[in-house]
Amino acid sequence: MKTMLITGSSRGIGAATALLAAENGYAVAVNYHRNKRAADEVVNKILAKGGQAVAIQADVSKEDEILRLFSAVDDSFGNLHCLVNNAGILEHQMKLIAMDYNRLQRLFNANVIGQFLCCREAIKRMSTKLGGKGGTIVNVSSLASRTGAPFEYIDYAATKGALDTLTVGLSKEVADEGIRVNAVRPAFIHTDIHADGGEPDRINRIKDSIPLKRGGLAEEVAEAILWLAADKSSYSTGIFIDVTGGK
Repeated sequence: MKTMLITGSSRGIGAATALLAAENGYAVAVNYHRNKRAADEVVNKILAKGGQAVAIQADVSKEDEILRLFSAVDDSFGNLHCLVNNAGILEHQMKLIAMDYNRLQRLFNANVIGQFLCCREAIKRMSTKLGGKGGTIVNVSSLASRTGAPFEYIDYAATKGALDTLTVGLSKEVADEGIRVNAVRPAFIHTDIHADGGEPDRINRIKDSIPLKRGGLAEEVAEAILWLAADKSSYSTGIFIDVTGGK
């Protein structure tokens, strides 16, 4: 059975991806930061359908906790076939002129440095040059990496731009080690992240500007992630799938 680690998978896109991965035969490591109850709910849903899953607490903005996370995956499953870099944070909407150093440090630690370190640990386990059997990495970016999210989340957008660059560069760096690296760029998805940004009803405010005239579902993003994670996309690396309603 193949194993998938999904960071930040107690809710939203991560949780939807965990459930879909289990339906597709993966054993799933459900990583969470604080919400143990939500992570346990995801795991219990998978177990109830005969799948395999464990919940593992770790703050992926901290290197020591990332190391502990990957060790726990080793102990639970003995191997790793796919990493989904889904964890990320968003802070309240504001212009750059109002942002302070601590906010920027929090964003870049959680949304960039953590993803780099998770990729590093995944490569150590997957690389055919290091005795692994290959694998896939799927980064969860955002349409903001292309738009810049002016007046709202320019810092968040910059972190996702860094993640896009990581996807392109790393895909070439590990292509001959049996590892494919791709990304999805969702936007306007019905998850709690909009409340984190201070505007829970943001999608309804802007939906008329979306060509499909609606927000997306976490399950729709999960479908793209699973395609990139699986052998169905075996000749694709360094690519992006935009799940953005046509924007």
